[in-house]
Amino acid sequence: MSDSQNSHTQPSIHPIGRIDRFMQPIDNAFNMIAALAIFAMMVLGVFQIGLRSIFNAPINGYIDMVELSMATMAFLGAAYCQRIGAHIRMEMLIGKLRGRALWLAETFGTLIAMFVIGVLIYYGWAHFMRAYVLGDSTIDAEFVVWPSKLLVPIAFGLWFLRLTLQLVGSIRLVIYPNAVPEGVVIMKDAAAHAAEEIHEVFGNEEDLAPAAEMEQRS
Repeated sequence: MSDSQNSHTQPSIHPIGRIDRFMQPIDNAFNMIAALAIFAMMVLGVFQIGLRSIFNAPINGYIDMVELSMATMAFLGAAYCQRIGAHIRMEMLIGKLRGRALWLAETFGTLIAMFVIGVLIYYGWAHFMRAYVLGDSTIDAEFVVWPSKLLVPIAFGLWFLRLTLQLVGSIRLVIYPNAVPEGVVIMKDAAAHAAEEIHEVFGNEEDLAPAAEMEQRS
């Protein structure tokens, strides 16, 4: 399992730490927008089912709104997931590496990710420009689609910046393996990850005692 060593866990004066702290609110804001979009579509879905089933009056353009919202829900949280290491990672091999070997592998993987995301940014922008120039719209309700397509290169652009920071942080650790990790994903075993989640839920050790007593009584 993995998590990120962010600048809020310990003070840092390194420029990578400063950039990481600056980008975190942006990542969080994009992720919050994606979460709100998911919630809004859930509410809209409930209304759609109720109106169609009870009053036989479905929401006009509901399917089109779902299609247009997919970019918001799927991509705006990508940079946030990259920062905290919530994305899918293959750690069976890389989890056995230590020191320079680990950060060399992380650097290589980040470079591949940056190449893929860079290609997607290029073609995502081209698709946005095509939709904007042609005035493309959805088939049913004829909503314009360029705002939704514009979100793809914007979200991927933020993701690319996060990957760039991670690349610089990995290269720094290749050169200085004993330095404090900044802007990179730190792998944790299952026990450390579970302890961290318990701490987030119950707080410090003093807060764990009442919870343990209640569990024993039940």
